[in-house]
Amino acid sequence: MKVRIKYTKTGHLKFIGHLDMMRFFQKAVKRAELDIAYSKGFSPHQLMSFAAPLALGVTSEGEYFDAEFNTLVSSDEFVRRLNEQMVEGVEVKDVILLPDNAKNSMSIVTASDYHIFILGKEDDETFAKRKEKLLEASRHLLDLDSIEVLRKTKKNEKIEDIKKGILELYPDGDELYMLLAWQPEVSII
Repeated sequence: MKVRIKYTKTGHLKFIGHLDMMRFFQKAVKRAELDIAYSKGFSPHQLMSFAAPLALGVTSEGEYFDAEFNTLVSSDEFVRRLNEQMVEGVEVKDVILLPDNAKNSMSIVTASDYHIFILGKEDDETFAKRKEKLLEASRHLLDLDSIEVLRKTKKNEKIEDIKKGILELYPDGDELYMLLAWQPEVSII
């Protein structure tokens, strides 16, 4: 049986990388005594598939992973058992049963929304001016024909237009809101 699990990652855990979060959940599921399924073969591993990795230093109110289980308990019991194993900064919010033919969570994520908080001393005049300048510039960014950046890979460098991947961008009070496509060629509007 395949399930999708939603969790949050906040506080100091924003500095824990994706691979460490995967190992953390593998251990938590085992400690919670949930009947997770294992792969067959010489080196069996838990059947878990995480959605798009969160960048280091970023918090989230909605991260997802899929896992397969041999048997299940009720969703309330499942969430309770997992949350008993969580550390401060990680909380399991929900679990849903998926049909057998469901695509994995990584393949269905098309976009993510971001709230960027601009931190600094509000009474610092230089900070206040820079913050207002940034928020004002964001209002006009999408009016540009293209937004070109230099993308470096191990083998080469190329200029890419990232504008098509920015679905929404606007100041929201003292923060900046962005809705970004995971694949710039994917349009969800």
